[in-house]
Amino acid sequence: MPCSRPRGRCRKPAGFTLVELLVVIAIIATLIGLLLPAVQSAREAARRSACQSRLKQIGLAVLNHENSKGFLPSGGWGIAWTGDPDRGFGPRQPGGWIYSILPFSEEQSLYALGAGQSGPARQTANTQRIETPVSGLYCPSRRSPSPYPWSQSWTFVGTSMPAAAGRADYAANGGSVYNQSGELGGAGVTPPWPLAAAGGSPNAGPADLAQGSTPAALAHFRRFFNATDGVVHCGSAVKLAHVSDGTSKTLLAGEKYVDTAAVVDGSDGGDNEAALMGIGRDIVRWSRDADSTVLMPMQDRRSEQRSNSFGAPHAAGFGAALCDGSVRTIAFTVDAAAYVALTGRNDGAAVPSDL
Repeated sequence: MPCSRPRGRCRKPAGFTLVELLVVIAIIATLIGLLLPAVQSAREAARRSACQSRLKQIGLAVLNHENSKGFLPSGGWGIAWTGDPDRGFGPRQPGGWIYSILPFSEEQSLYALGAGQSGPARQTANTQRIETPVSGLYCPSRRSPSPYPWSQSWTFVGTSMPAAAGRADYAANGGSVYNQSGELGGAGVTPPWPLAAAGGSPNAGPADLAQGSTPAALAHFRRFFNATDGVVHCGSAVKLAHVSDGTSKTLLAGEKYVDTAAVVDGSDGGDNEAALMGIGRDIVRWSRDADSTVLMPMQDRRSEQRSNSFGAPHAAGFGAALCDGSVRTIAFTVDAAAYVALTGRNDGAAVPSDL
């Protein structure tokens, strides 16, 4: 109807026109586009900070182990072994370094699972331990702390076939000489024991507890001590006194590289077993590969496996705990010679203070 008020005093109907609405939507979309990267960056910064905090706790647990036992946690016997709560610490312990620091990481009950038991009860306890995730071993930028599928055709000595396994996003420093229980510097070595199963791998470790406790086995462990320069090796008992290059100049542990396409399914060769196992590339990494080429640290990538190297899901570098307990980020662009020197405990090579 026509307006009966004087000319110029009629009001337009309330509301937005279509053009005004589209302009508002466009402005909101632009603001979201500008803010989203900042929000994502802030979240990643928080996750990276949490990751470094976990590395700090790992470093403190390792150093508390050294203070209590007189040596750093042992590398364990091989990939076919998990921890044994009745065998203490050091070369007699078949489980790896992560298993040995459980009592120093508020995980005493997991360490002691199955203590004093034998037969089926011990086997059940060992399997339960393998399947249990430890939250402090997971980088929040990579994955959640949960068990992941076990896809191997074999199982650990003294366990049933696990349905899943707790994993670790952190690895100890094996040094600049690639080594496992049946490999040294890229060459095979003959251990003084019949191999455990583990698909016939030379890195499986002894077939049973008795074989891993003989004088010949202890001599085999000492051979690795003399031939390698990391802080863990097969059956190791490295002391801080052996870190002659300086505790602030030697890597203790760090984040490991994982193929992003294999984070969940366990198809990465360095992330397909378990956190609470003996020495293997799931829990130990090196600065040189079996062919002696330098294994530079690298950001996680899709469908590219670097199963022996350090790395991280973060963009700038990987978190590293040093032997003095400090934690820092080592850039992926680090100088190769300086990086190799950082992994050697006694090579005498200089490590820049601004590494």
